[in-house]
Amino acid sequence: MQALGLKIPPPVVALLLAAAIYYAAPVFPALPLNETWRLVLSILFAAIGICCDLAGLISFRKAHTTINPLAPKKSSVLVTTGIYRFTRNPMYLGLAFLLLAWSCYWASSAVLIDLPLFVAYITLFQIKPEERILREKFPDQFPAYCQQVRRWI
Repeated sequence: MQALGLKIPPPVVALLLAAAIYYAAPVFPALPLNETWRLVLSILFAAIGICCDLAGLISFRKAHTTINPLAPKKSSVLVTTGIYRFTRNPMYLGLAFLLLAWSCYWASSAVLIDLPLFVAYITLFQIKPEERILREKFPDQFPAYCQQVRRWI
C-alpha cells in the first residue's frame, strides 16, 4: 500500500478524478441544480479552491521552502503562518474545492464518490507520508502545530 505514498502528484490525482466526474456525468443521476445554481456554485467553489491553492503557494514561496509535494524531505522550514494557521493542507483543500466546482458545473452526482475518494487517497498516500517526514524534520514544532491546526478544515 505504501508503494503509492508520495508517488503521484496531487494535481494529477485531482485531474484523473475530474475526468471521472466528466465521463460519469451522463451516467450518474444529475444533481438537482438548475443552470443558474450550477454556474453560481461552480464559480464560488472554484474561487475558494484557487484562493486556497494560491495562499498555500504564496506562503511556501515567502518561506523559501519547496512546493514539490513529492519531495517533503526538501522542506527547509515548517510553514505555520498565513492560511496555514487554519488548515495544514490548503493546496489539497483547494484541489478538493476545484473538484466540487467541476462537479457542480456538470451537475454530476459522481462527486459523492469522487470527493471522498480524493480526500481518502490524498490523506493516506500524500498527507500521512508528508506528516511522518515533517515530524522527523521538525520534532518539536510539528506535533505542536498538529495540535493547533486541523489536517483539512
